[in-house]
Amino acid sequence: MSIPVLQLMDADTSGRRRWDAFVYETPDATFFHRSGWQRVIGEAFGHRCWFYYTEQGGRISAILPLAEIRSRLFGHALVSLPFCVYGGVAGACERSRTALVDAARALARKLGVRHLELRRLQAAEDGPEWHGKDLYYTFRKPICASDEANLTAIPRKQRAVVRKGIALGLRSEIDADAGRFFPVYAGSVHRLGTPVFGRRYFQLLKEEFGDDCELRVIGKDGHALAAVMSFFFRNEVLPYYGGGVPQARSTAAYDFMYWSLMRDAAARGCTIFDFGRSKRGTGAFDFKKNWGFAPAPLPYAYWLNTGASVPDVNPLNPRYKLLIAAWRRLPLALANAIGPHIARDLG
Repeated sequence: MSIPVLQLMDADTSGRRRWDAFVYETPDATFFHRSGWQRVIGEAFGHRCWFYYTEQGGRISAILPLAEIRSRLFGHALVSLPFCVYGGVAGACERSRTALVDAARALARKLGVRHLELRRLQAAEDGPEWHGKDLYYTFRKPICASDEANLTAIPRKQRAVVRKGIALGLRSEIDADAGRFFPVYAGSVHRLGTPVFGRRYFQLLKEEFGDDCELRVIGKDGHALAAVMSFFFRNEVLPYYGGGVPQARSTAAYDFMYWSLMRDAAARGCTIFDFGRSKRGTGAFDFKKNWGFAPAPLPYAYWLNTGASVPDVNPLNPRYKLLIAAWRRLPLALANAIGPHIARDLG
């Protein structure tokens, strides 16, 4: 077998097309391995990206997208891939996979980052120099073409909430842009005490991924109650950014929103509903379990370069408790103005 040759993806159309063809053909690649993330992360946040691949016999054999986060507040890291729940190396060739990990570690040393993080969906054989963290879980479940079967598969209590939303006459609409989505989402994350991403980020996602990026708004009597941005990839759908107004819970808007997405995704031919990543011990984690989804730990891997310990940048960290409480008290307009400057480093 030939020795893998390490390359950087060309940002031109042909280079991206070749990369994405490999992504679609490779079972362990995900939506977050798509080439478009290089443009989105670079233009929305200004972070430097390195999209490495190996080549054997003129064909791509494995890929590894990387981006650098440099922050005084949250540290200096090389991540595959920030703002994404999945990442790491994709490809079956072990020699190619090893070459890419070695290249990532060499880049981490060159940049002087504290750590290298691979956000893997599938576990891999790691040496003693790699560390894990029991925090993030993913929720994935098969769905079928039958609406009734999918509804019946939802546990009884949560199914009753979905039926409540149907009975209340909630409507699900697909928007072409983030105009209605953004204020709903921004208000929701503000109440959680989290800085919001800039509106430009969501516009770029929709622009870059087109029909594979859907903006769904749940409303009643002309008022938006909840909204979600979802990604489609092969036979999967992944609701990614979602939120609602304060009345969303009492009107069953959240449950109706995810049910309507599941229903429409099944009609589109999807057979996997990926409820995305949640942190253990959070309300989102419990909500997804109540929908009948079994949590599966995400085997993220961390290699420490100059850092002494695995990073712990998440809202459950007690050191951020006062900051979260203070953020919730900010006027929404001020939080929306300041938030994107902080969120760009929370990859």
